[in-house]
Amino acid sequence: MATKSQPVGIGRISTYLERLGPTWLAGAIAAGPATMVSLLVAGASFGYALLWVVVLSAIFGTVGQYLAMRLGLLTEAGIVDVVETHLGSFWAWVLVADVVLAAGLAQLVIMKTVADVSATIVADAGIAALADPRLWGITWAVILALGLAGGGYRVAELGAKVLVSLVVLAFLVAAFVVPIDPAAAVTGLAPQIPAGVGGAVVVAGILGGAVHITLLTMQSYTMRARGWTDSDRDIATFDVVSSMLVAFGIYSLAVFLVAASVLPAAGVDPATINEIQAAEALGPVAGEYATWLFLAGLWGAAVSTLGGNTIVPPYLVADKLGWEQSVDDSRYRAALVVVALASAGGAFLEGAFFQLLVLVLTFGLVGTPFALAVILYLLNDPDVVPETNSHLANLGGIVLFLIATVLAGEFVLEELETVSEPTSAFVVAFAGAMALAILGLAGKYGRDRFVAD
Repeated sequence: MATKSQPVGIGRISTYLERLGPTWLAGAIAAGPATMVSLLVAGASFGYALLWVVVLSAIFGTVGQYLAMRLGLLTEAGIVDVVETHLGSFWAWVLVADVVLAAGLAQLVIMKTVADVSATIVADAGIAALADPRLWGITWAVILALGLAGGGYRVAELGAKVLVSLVVLAFLVAAFVVPIDPAAAVTGLAPQIPAGVGGAVVVAGILGGAVHITLLTMQSYTMRARGWTDSDRDIATFDVVSSMLVAFGIYSLAVFLVAASVLPAAGVDPATINEIQAAEALGPVAGEYATWLFLAGLWGAAVSTLGGNTIVPPYLVADKLGWEQSVDDSRYRAALVVVALASAGGAFLEGAFFQLLVLVLTFGLVGTPFALAVILYLLNDPDVVPETNSHLANLGGIVLFLIATVLAGEFVLEELETVSEPTSAFVVAFAGAMALAILGLAGKYGRDRFVAD
């Protein structure tokens, strides 16, 4: 209720701002190192040509979170529990496996990012003895395990978010400083996948950052933690729009436009772009400190995302097995520790983390259509929700499903060309399994409706 000293509108907005949270957490994860790098690589590689997918990522990220939010509010339960109750244990396990694979790969690559950037920072500081990424990977895995199991990792995340805020602010300022070409930028609103190596991967990576399967599945759990129900629909909708469409959209546009304006002109080779070259995007506002600022922001984004991503597999497994989703349950706490310690393996991965970060979002997008199909199925079943989807909500969900499927398919077709390589073979096999799962789910929906009629 608004106070006597405040107009009703201002009082309501103030109340909304105080209660924001669940989707802002998803937005913070979406704005992590993988999305930042995907946007930088897109700008460096293709100039303004991929502006269309940057805009769509914010719009469809909002649609995806809105649908996930509705399911959470109307069922007041975690998504795995809802699937188990209404679709059966098999489909619940398929969803858990989908999320665990996507989140697990992301965990390894994010840890590689943290380890490599940590090693780079200490090397630049002249401490060569501590410049081994593998050492940092093991160190951060232990910190992660002890912090999450004991609840102390929030201190590290808070400091990391401060660093991320600084680099985001730098990109926002740079967007007003660098010579952005409006006419050229407008041409990038026409949908196209640029010819050349990596075009489909980068496009899928950008969209994958906004509609990643982990963001969709975790929404119901973060809202449960807040105690939100259908009576909180207004604040929940405001939460989704303000975080994904507005905040995430502005962040994505700023990073992309700065990269597209600065990096091609600086002669950065998109095939070999790394963190040092990408830092040139902040040169117009940070000058000689651009590299340090960018590294600090990238490190902060990785450390912050690492903590949020670590809890995803244990959370869904706990929901499936009926564990308490709290460190008070020794089984859940043990699962957290296992995932945290296993992430140390990321520091031993071969290859540059810049390219791997784009790949991990693309891989996540391959698993996203199944999660969207599950959400749409449940939201259109009157036995699951008291208020099924509107035609408009279904239209948005179907369009998002189709676009995610097409872009993921373009990526898988590229991987088919090198299917003899283990990584490509795994991606193709995973895509095939998810395609069969979607077909099976569609068949189940059709049978249930036919029998019901």
